[in-house]
Amino acid sequence: MSRSTESGSTSEARTRLLDTATAIFYTQGIHSVGIDRITSEARVTRATLYRHFSGKEDLIVAYLDRADRAIRGQVDALARAAGRSAEDRVRDVARSVVDGIRSPGFRGCAFLNAAAEYPDPGHPVHRAVLAHRQWFLETVTELLAQTGTEHADAAGRRFVMLRDGAMASGCLFDPELVAGTFLDAVEDVLRARDTRPPLAG
Repeated sequence: MSRSTESGSTSEARTRLLDTATAIFYTQGIHSVGIDRITSEARVTRATLYRHFSGKEDLIVAYLDRADRAIRGQVDALARAAGRSAEDRVRDVARSVVDGIRSPGFRGCAFLNAAAEYPDPGHPVHRAVLAHRQWFLETVTELLAQTGTEHADAAGRRFVMLRDGAMASGCLFDPELVAGTFLDAVEDVLRARDTRPPLAG
């Protein structure tokens, strides 16, 4: 086998493993899925899996990293969109959230779901969740600061909490109702011009 063919085959196997793990972890949870099922559905051996990932934990972190990169790419593009006001860029990010809620097979936020299964703050999976959420909070806070919203830090936290509630509710209730409620609440955040300092805590 040539080096290039071997490299291509290796890349294909890793992608297949990650595709399989992504689909199963998101739809069925993480703890409930074993390595044997992932390797069987990805049509690879255990040895192939361990050639690409040190173990299941490493595969989980790779799954979250893939989701993180996809969301970052989408949100960053919306945040930098030319010809859009700061307010409209905030709305665009909010609409990207409801697009996810309305999508077929929506099962909530992959990061919140993972955090529920890995509550230990020191665990690599939990740390990956926190890193993603910190980036999202900082991005939304910066967008809100550009709108002139008073106390952008507090407004950013409100946006993230509203988003969390919408993502949790979106797979339990009517997604259209959840989407509309979330977008209305984001408009309330944009309209707020509270000159008082935010409450502590």
